[in-house]
Amino acid sequence: MTVSIRDLRPADASDAESVVRVRRAALPFMITTAEAVAFEVTSAHPAAHYRLLLAETREGLAIGTAQVGIAHDSPEPGGSYVNAYVDPAHRGLGAGGLLLRTAERHLAARGATDAYAWVLDEPAHRAFAERRGYRPGRSAHFLRLDLAGASLPPLPRALPPGVELLPGSAFAADPRPLFEADAETTCDEPGDLASAFDDYGDWLARTWHDPALDKELTAVVLVDGAVAVFTAARTDGATRYASAMTGTRRAFRGRGLAKLAKTASLHRARAAGYTQAFTGNDAGNGPMLAVNRWFGYEICATEVRYTKTLEAV
Repeated sequence: MTVSIRDLRPADASDAESVVRVRRAALPFMITTAEAVAFEVTSAHPAAHYRLLLAETREGLAIGTAQVGIAHDSPEPGGSYVNAYVDPAHRGLGAGGLLLRTAERHLAARGATDAYAWVLDEPAHRAFAERRGYRPGRSAHFLRLDLAGASLPPLPRALPPGVELLPGSAFAADPRPLFEADAETTCDEPGDLASAFDDYGDWLARTWHDPALDKELTAVVLVDGAVAVFTAARTDGATRYASAMTGTRRAFRGRGLAKLAKTASLHRARAAGYTQAFTGNDAGNGPMLAVNRWFGYEICATEVRYTKTLEAV
C-alpha cells in the first residue's frame, strides 16, 4: 500500500477530524479536538516553522500524523521536536518512518541540529525509534482518574485569611498575572531545553486563546491578591478533562495550595459532566506525582523522551 505525506489544511474540517481520530487511537490519554488541531497550525509562531503532517493511503485515508517544529523560544540554538502517531490498525505500512524522514528534512533545512520526540514506553515503539537513530532519555507518565466515580476530597468550608479561589475566566480582562505565574513555574519544570518564556503576545495567542482551554474549570489561588497557584484545565467539550499544568510560584510552595486548586477544578469538572480526568507528570517530579496519587490518579501509560542528532542539509 502506497503512503504519502502532506500538510494539514487548517480550513478543511475533515483534515482536523482525521488528526483527532489518529491521535485518539494512538494515544487516547491526550485531549484533542478538531478545533484545537486547526488552532495548532494557525496560531503557531512563525519562528517555529511548525508543520502538522498527515500520512495518507492512496485512497485518501489518514493513518498517521506528526507535529513538527523548531524550539524557537529556547536560548539554546538547534533544538527541535517531532511527535509522530500512527493508527494502531494501520501500522507496518511505512507511515511512521516516512513521517519522521519528512520531519527531519524539514527541521534540518531550518538549522535544527537535534530533534526531540516522545515515544511510548513499549518495546515496539522504542525499537522503532532506536532503529532510526534516536537515543532514550528521561520519561514521563500519563495518569488517569475515574472522575465520575472518584471520591474527591471536599473543598474547605472556609479559606485561610488572605486566600481567594477564582476561575481562570476572572482574568479575562487582564490575563498577564497568569502569564507571569505560568512563566515562573514552567521554567522550574523538568525539560530538555531551556525556555525564555518571555513573549506575552505569543502566550496569549497560543495558550490563553487555545480553544481547548476551559477558563471556567481552570482554578487560580490568590494569596493577598497575588496569583500563587493555578491549574489549567483542557477539555474535549464532552467527557474528557485534563489538568494541562499545575504551577505553584516559588514563594508559595509547601502550603497545600496546589491541592486546593486541583480540588476546585476537579469538582467543577465533574459538576460540568466530565467523567474522565487525565494529567501528566515527569517521572522525576515526585511532589506532583504524590499530589496526583493523593487524588486517586493512576499511571496509565509512560513515554520516553528520545533525541536524535540531525544531519545538516
